[in-house]
Amino acid sequence: MAQWHIGIIGGSGLYHPGTLDEAQEHTLESPFGQPSGPITSGRIGGVRFSFIARHGAGHRLSPSAINYRANIDALKRCGVTDLLAISAIGSLREEIAPGQFVLADQFIDRTQSRDRTFFDGSIVAHVGLADPVCSRLSDWVGQAARQAGAMVHDRGCYVAIEGPQFSTGAESRMFRSWGGDVIGMTAMPEARLAREAELPYALLGMVTDYDGWREGEEPVAVPEILRIMRANAETARAVLVRLAALLPSVRNISPIDSALEGAIITPRTQWDAADFQRIHGVAGRVLK
Repeated sequence: MAQWHIGIIGGSGLYHPGTLDEAQEHTLESPFGQPSGPITSGRIGGVRFSFIARHGAGHRLSPSAINYRANIDALKRCGVTDLLAISAIGSLREEIAPGQFVLADQFIDRTQSRDRTFFDGSIVAHVGLADPVCSRLSDWVGQAARQAGAMVHDRGCYVAIEGPQFSTGAESRMFRSWGGDVIGMTAMPEARLAREAELPYALLGMVTDYDGWREGEEPVAVPEILRIMRANAETARAVLVRLAALLPSVRNISPIDSALEGAIITPRTQWDAADFQRIHGVAGRVLK
């Protein structure tokens, strides 16, 4: 019988998951380097959760300095079955207001200097990413968020920028013209790596501002963003409690659980032993 084990990647404003029963802190090493910090594991309503703060304790890591590969690898080694990312985002649409939440379902990747794959050595794999999030997990998260009192938008195209600066006004208007609905700095390559690790991924975005596209409005101000983040973080913790209650007692198989099936195209005879060992944590199921 398959059990749920939900990995939570907490973004800006969500540095701890709230109360966990049987909480334990684990400091894990990854062959991809140092994760953002320790992983706290425990239970909410009988469901196992493992939490990592994306930016580290005290928000010490900028978006470009986060070791996304190490974070995903460490969570996979903890045995998580599914990943929920919770992130602060800006809005590119009038109807998506600060204080509201968005379940991103598509991404435009404008990041430039980050490791985007686990398969960058002698073993090459190509996974599908047309639908980058898990609709099953997103649906439950949306229900949980509404039960927690949040205003939730069920869809949204997330534009991922390198940062750490916010967008120029011209960039913000360009992203709107591309069909972007929200903007942030951390969902990529996180969603890409989750797919390579065969982990169903959902992203609950906490809207803090209108980015830089609105004419005649004051530019994005960090103090106001922090104020909204603090309020949103309490709602996000309530979402986890509601999510635990909504999940079925048995976890049925997801198609994403086998995303690597047939994806590795390099003949085994050409695999380097060190590369094999490095990616075994995320791809061990198919490295047989």
